[in-house]
Amino acid sequence: MSSTVAAPAKVSPARRVGHWALNHGALVGLIVLCVALFIATPAFLTVSNVINIGIQTAVVAILAFGMTFVIITAGIDLSVGSLVAFSAMTCAWMFSNAGLPGPLTLVIGLLAGLVAGAISGLGIAYAKLPAFIATLAMMSIARGLTLVISDGTPIATPESVNWLGGDIGPIPVPIIMMALAWLVCWFLLSRTVLGRSLYAIGGNPEAARLSGLPVKKTLVTVYALSGVFAALAGLVLAGRLSSAQPQAGVSYEMDAIAAVVIGGASLAGGAGKASGTFIGAVLLAVIRNGLNILNVSSFWQQVVIGCVIAVAVGFDVFRNHKKS
Repeated sequence: MSSTVAAPAKVSPARRVGHWALNHGALVGLIVLCVALFIATPAFLTVSNVINIGIQTAVVAILAFGMTFVIITAGIDLSVGSLVAFSAMTCAWMFSNAGLPGPLTLVIGLLAGLVAGAISGLGIAYAKLPAFIATLAMMSIARGLTLVISDGTPIATPESVNWLGGDIGPIPVPIIMMALAWLVCWFLLSRTVLGRSLYAIGGNPEAARLSGLPVKKTLVTVYALSGVFAALAGLVLAGRLSSAQPQAGVSYEMDAIAAVVIGGASLAGGAGKASGTFIGAVLLAVIRNGLNILNVSSFWQQVVIGCVIAVAVGFDVFRNHKKS
């Protein structure tokens, strides 16, 4: 008695290309956009403008790497924009008013972001507050404390912070900080138990708990990490400005969320990666840079960014529907 085994169906090159494009939509969009902007204005791909795009990308990308951890767990962190200002202002106040050494105040600024993020995580994990409410409250608290500390005026930052906005040879330090943040995000997500736990919690938190994962402690860690990345972004921004600004980081949380979603992460949780977030952040910076070169009004730029976010979310829904 003989049996036959069906040969695997051949996949046409067109279907392979389509499948690749479906899974790398942000990268395809970035390439198409860069080509279009180069055709529209050759000044777009000059060395100076590419470096400028890198600097513009840095703060949002660093923020977005921290947000990636949160969104993978199906959470949201609305406080990161305020933590950008709060962490930098804490550092600057400790230097100018408390007289602490610059390097120590830099560490205190990072700790300020960590503590604020951990408080949000404790509220979410143990007090059962919705992530939206807990981080919305922290957004208001951090912004209010920033204004109280500064009395609504900028404060000069120490040289240890200003260095973050400078250059090492031909390479801007913000770009180096962005690369290091990318490396840390990639390593934690792909090479550690914490990273595997985040995907499990985002996919099914109850199943993760029954499997023995410390879901509550992991959530606190996730929001603390988001706070540290927000603090680093704030210090890089303060370094570029040589001062801590009380209104810094306003609406930056929206850009961070947009970069993560555009990069392929799902707001439903369980999906996301560092490389995708980086591409999403670069795409946003390229759009703004290109529209500036083309002298498009900043008001219309907000409209365009909103449309890009809507398309990215719709693309995510379509991709998830195709997989199910």
